[in-house]
Amino acid sequence: MLGSGSTLLDVRRIAGIVLAVLLIGGVVAAVIGGREGQDKGTATKTVRGVIGSEKAEFFADPDVVKALAAKGFTVKTETSGSWAMDGLDLKGYDFAFPSSQAPADELAAKYHVRQPLPRPFYSPLVVVAHRSAAEVLAANGLATVGKGTGTLRMAAYLKAAGQDRTWQQLKGAAAHGELTGTLFIASTDPNTSNSGALYLAAASYVADGGRVASDAAAVGRTAPLMHKLVSVQGAQQSSTDAAFRDFISGAGNPLVLVYESQVAALLNQGQDVGDLTVLYPDTTANSDHTVVPLTPEGRALGELLSTDPTLRRLAVRHGFRPQGATAEFTAATAAHATYLNQKLTGVRQAPVPAYKVLHEMARRAGN
Repeated sequence: MLGSGSTLLDVRRIAGIVLAVLLIGGVVAAVIGGREGQDKGTATKTVRGVIGSEKAEFFADPDVVKALAAKGFTVKTETSGSWAMDGLDLKGYDFAFPSSQAPADELAAKYHVRQPLPRPFYSPLVVVAHRSAAEVLAANGLATVGKGTGTLRMAAYLKAAGQDRTWQQLKGAAAHGELTGTLFIASTDPNTSNSGALYLAAASYVADGGRVASDAAAVGRTAPLMHKLVSVQGAQQSSTDAAFRDFISGAGNPLVLVYESQVAALLNQGQDVGDLTVLYPDTTANSDHTVVPLTPEGRALGELLSTDPTLRRLAVRHGFRPQGATAEFTAATAAHATYLNQKLTGVRQAPVPAYKVLHEMARRAGN
């Protein structure tokens, strides 16, 4: 009797242990399942991209990071000159985000990316000037100037540049000791930087009688002037960020080519801009920030930047003009209309040559 009782007791103990194990396993499974369900709702896809430096502050903005995370994205970026991206190995990246359509189209062809490419926002090129320089240009028929903004007459300016005019030869410049030497607009290196290349695109279009360069002959017709525009500057900056910071600090050339977005962003931040005058060339080139999706996740990000209302609003905060509408930019920058030509009145858009043509134009301008 004692033996059979012990056996029954042992069976009950074993059954209890098995039941406990099963209960613990069920709890663990429930916890894991709960975590997985929680992760599924909050997890983000990490996408990597190479971007133009002018968009670095946009992607670093905590509000942009938050808005992207809410849509399931964590974005990791590295910066590069837009025209230098073609020389990078983009294997392992989800997208490239140059500052204009020409290098984007070249990258799309290289990596067999289907069109159309997302173009979330754009920014026209402008010339920032100190007030004294803007007024001297206006007095000599090279610009018209209002309170904080004005228009640069490109044909007149290019004629003066072609004649190697100096500030000292311009009426009224003698009253401003900082205006000395050859008259020129400081721009970035057109061989690596988007803004420098677009400057040549607009200048060559005007210089060649309103014709967009399409072949070697067209490049040759304006090559001497394009070379003069570049060579007079000496060493050029590789990005507009550094050039704009130098200008705002009071250093550097009195005329600097930058993106309107840089000016608008500074104004939106409420920073002191001193005697800034923003000159819109009457013929300019827009910087169409274009996403080159290298993976489906990259395309999804590009389309999100184009359509999401929160991200569009944040793009305007950083000075960009969202594609497809002007009301967002106009409303957001209403307090800064003194400096910004919100509707781009009187500004003509120059067509941009094909990538290889513009690349050759830049090469010849620098040689």
